[in-house]
Amino acid sequence: MKYFVSLPSIMIQTNIIYWYGLSAAVYIVTCWIFSVVRGIHNCGTPKERRDYIWPDRKMQVRIYLFGTVLLPYVLNPESESAWLLMKTYFPCTYYYYCGALIFCFFGTVKQWKMWKTYNRLAALITALAMLPLVLNAWWPSGLFSPHFLHIWNYVIMAVIALNVGYCGVAMWQVWQWVKMARDVNYSNPEDFPAEYALRMWLAPIILTPMLWPGYLTDSPTVMAFMSILLAVFNIVLLLNVMPVWRRVAILSDVEENDADVVLEQNDELAEERTERIAAEIEQFVMTEAAYLDSHLKLEQVVERCSFSRSYVSRVFTERFGSFYDYVNGLRINYFERYRSQHPNSTEEAAAEASGFASYKAYLKAKERLPKQE
Repeated sequence: MKYFVSLPSIMIQTNIIYWYGLSAAVYIVTCWIFSVVRGIHNCGTPKERRDYIWPDRKMQVRIYLFGTVLLPYVLNPESESAWLLMKTYFPCTYYYYCGALIFCFFGTVKQWKMWKTYNRLAALITALAMLPLVLNAWWPSGLFSPHFLHIWNYVIMAVIALNVGYCGVAMWQVWQWVKMARDVNYSNPEDFPAEYALRMWLAPIILTPMLWPGYLTDSPTVMAFMSILLAVFNIVLLLNVMPVWRRVAILSDVEENDADVVLEQNDELAEERTERIAAEIEQFVMTEAAYLDSHLKLEQVVERCSFSRSYVSRVFTERFGSFYDYVNGLRINYFERYRSQHPNSTEEAAAEASGFASYKAYLKAKERLPKQE
């Protein structure tokens, strides 16, 4: 009789344990999907500029393949060593992942190279921190004593803090790149794909509530829910980054061949070229009043000049400051003239006639450029 009474509870417990392993398996499968797609997928346009669009695609594939180390928990959720690996994996590794992917996604090749060494160092530290837990979970009887694992937990916490710092630095640096991209390419900030950039940039903050509950509660049930949420996040992220050509819009410049650099070094008429580009910029933007187009972008200026984008961008920086500052300085001056010539016009109408998207945009530009004459 006792056997039959306890049988339902045994079956319920077995089913719960089964779902623990299944939720982890779902997460791992989405990691594999991400790795495969990022390894072989490339949009039609960027195929000729693969390195520019994704400076380190192989790194991204390796990052998501690392989730495979969680297989012992899929196979045996009741194992204490597998559970320790499972609950520690997310807070220890994800902040590194976010920092690395943010750098890689938002950076051009040159920008990424500046941080590549730091990324590799962070990757090595994270891998070494996880190594004892991985070995302990994959070895059938475990390799390390509970006392060693308890002490190693402090190492894990130190690495988590380090990765949070690395991720924070990545977010700060990328935010600077995003602001630079906006000022270099857009005369109207509203044209900048801010929502798209913000979705990617805020990933670490969005993920934080998913990374810690399983670790802090030491609950496989909580971890099962978190694993499913993280699996969904993997798919959402994949869908967001697949059309990779969209990210060109948030970059500060287009990578070009080193021929420009060589030409710059060997050209004795560099100053004459600079003067010519500056004259072409002023002719189009100021004389032809292109600044009155509220959606004027740098690409339109480049199309009217006789030189490459890198040269035009350089001249803008050297002669006029940022593209945003130059164009909106002209708009502010025009606004003042327009108001004096049309005293009955509303401020909103004057702002739109001056090339601003709205009077509010005029006020923002006026606040930023208070010394414009």
